[in-house]
Amino acid sequence: MPAARTSRQPRRRTATLLASLLLASSCAWAQAAAPLGERLAEIREINRFTPERALPMLLRIETEARAGSVEDAGEMLAQLCVAYQKVGKQELALATCDELIAFGRAHQNNAALAKGLVRKGYIKYDRNELSASHELIWEAERLANTTDDVELRVRVGVSAAESFAEEGNFPRALEKMQATLAYTRQHGGPVHLVIVLNSLARLYRQMREYDKGFEALAEALVAAEKTDSPGRLATLKSTEYGLAVESGQLERALKAQTAALALERQIGAHALAARSLVNLSDCYLRMRDYAHAASYANQAIAAASAINDENGLATARVNLGQAYLATGRLAEGKRSFEAGLAAYEKNGDKPELQTVLAEYGSALERAGDYAGAVQAYHRERSLSNELFEKRRQKAMLELREKYDADKKQRQIVLLERENQVKSVEIDNRRLQQRVWWLLVVVFALASLVVGLLYRKVRHANAQLYLKNQELKQQSVRDPLTGLYNRRHFQDFMRGHRVDEKRGAGTSGEAMVSALFLMDVDHFKHINDTWGHGAGDAVLIRIAESLREILRETDMIVRWGGEEFLAFLPAIPASGLDEVARRLLNGISETSIEFQGTTLSVNVSIGFAPYPLAPAGKPLPWERAVNLVDMALYMAKGHGRNRAYGVRGFANFGRTSMEEVEQNLEQAWRAGFVDLSIVTGGYPELRASA
Repeated sequence: MPAARTSRQPRRRTATLLASLLLASSCAWAQAAAPLGERLAEIREINRFTPERALPMLLRIETEARAGSVEDAGEMLAQLCVAYQKVGKQELALATCDELIAFGRAHQNNAALAKGLVRKGYIKYDRNELSASHELIWEAERLANTTDDVELRVRVGVSAAESFAEEGNFPRALEKMQATLAYTRQHGGPVHLVIVLNSLARLYRQMREYDKGFEALAEALVAAEKTDSPGRLATLKSTEYGLAVESGQLERALKAQTAALALERQIGAHALAARSLVNLSDCYLRMRDYAHAASYANQAIAAASAINDENGLATARVNLGQAYLATGRLAEGKRSFEAGLAAYEKNGDKPELQTVLAEYGSALERAGDYAGAVQAYHRERSLSNELFEKRRQKAMLELREKYDADKKQRQIVLLERENQVKSVEIDNRRLQQRVWWLLVVVFALASLVVGLLYRKVRHANAQLYLKNQELKQQSVRDPLTGLYNRRHFQDFMRGHRVDEKRGAGTSGEAMVSALFLMDVDHFKHINDTWGHGAGDAVLIRIAESLREILRETDMIVRWGGEEFLAFLPAIPASGLDEVARRLLNGISETSIEFQGTTLSVNVSIGFAPYPLAPAGKPLPWERAVNLVDMALYMAKGHGRNRAYGVRGFANFGRTSMEEVEQNLEQAWRAGFVDLSIVTGGYPELRASA
């Protein structure tokens, strides 16, 4: 079954809270006897897990702190920003960060300035502004390293490493994290060591090096014992849960997350407890224990609602929908799933929404609601196309910006050379006036300089031509598979004449063009089970198989994600089913070697001759591809590892193309569309060590 939804864990600042410290803090507050710096340190510990308790404490000492030292005032503003952000008051948090940044600059205090920058970076991260977040955090790291504040340097060092990991630069992230760990071993205490080792374990989890992650976690647990902190232990247990889940140790994951929940409830960390409840419902879904999964999902909904955690609430509702659908409670499951989807749509988290829609379709398919599954797949496909187009536009913009920057640099170089030439000419005139007998030598030198410059300009132009050719090649090819990309196919079809390849083959049979759209079955399961490296290996091998199965004259396109499109410019009209059968069986027979495991996969296919001409009027190529896409989803909905082909249309006096496009399957069953069905003869997914 597809993986359930796991609560998105906070990226940075794993919290710590000592139960005894909370009691001591309350007493100290009541007596107001401790120095301000000590009280701020106690509030900082409380703020990490229970910001709703810390916020009123901070507001009560705000006036006193502002009148105190630069260090105390800066720490008070930093903790106020933390509290506002964690209780959901984002605008107040951002305003406080800006105030702290201005405060640090006004007092030329790098520690206060670094605290303000890193806190603002966290807010930008929560708003999905990753580039801005990373730049702020890296600037904060540069400033923090000029101070002797161990707490600040450790936390900002960890955040800087995590920023590199978020950009996919794991070698740089690991280098940063290990440097921070070395600094912590030399200057920090047990609390700081727990922070760095916990983040290192999470980084190893991202890198899928689970053994190293468990090693770092074991050392962190030893250090946590010295802190006597239930909060630290709860955080480490949650990290253990993530490592155990992704390495397939579900019993260990369940035990770790249950322990974390007990510790979080012990110290009143409601936000972390809500996250743990979501994770427990996810774990039970993976174990197919749907009764417990539903129970914990309901508890998570109540907990997230109590603290206005919209993301946690959405995830819990999706998990509850998974549990209900798996136990046959179709109507309740769909309501819960749709409520979760609505929350993701409201938040504008489209990549997460696409993933949830795919899981929704799979869950409905397993529950027997094939019509609902097809609708979910269509929604997912529409969103996928939208995201693909945005990514394409972003890539083109980045290429354009790079080209403009290179062009500007070349113009600067040429302008500098031009100025040099003008300077030489001015010097020549002066020499001409003073020493007439040097005139010939001066002209000779000037000619030599101009010749060299001319040769350099020609060389620069040649290099520019080569770069332009390289960019042109990159713009039409998919970098992973080497196949044509979607943009190239679209450009080709805009200039393609429908009647270019009409005629008869050697056998006298009419020749047609054809479209074949293929989608890898259970591709998400491959990524979830063996990792994205296995998914890339599958896509590369399928691309190679398509080149072997089809002809050199056929255009093969990576349509997006795990979809491939083939355009056959000339094929006998009766040969479409045979091509579909060759594609199904040829890909099923393909073996993919990945890290000692042999994988085999299937595809589902939609196909049709091109052009399609209902009622004698040819459809535009975009609508033809859309109709083939609908046939593909029928193949998915009817069992996968098969091909559905649109052969023709009938009885258009009683229907229209628009009605056919609304529901292809219904039109087929009503006799308006003639479909060809080709089934594959191999199992859907195999793997062997």
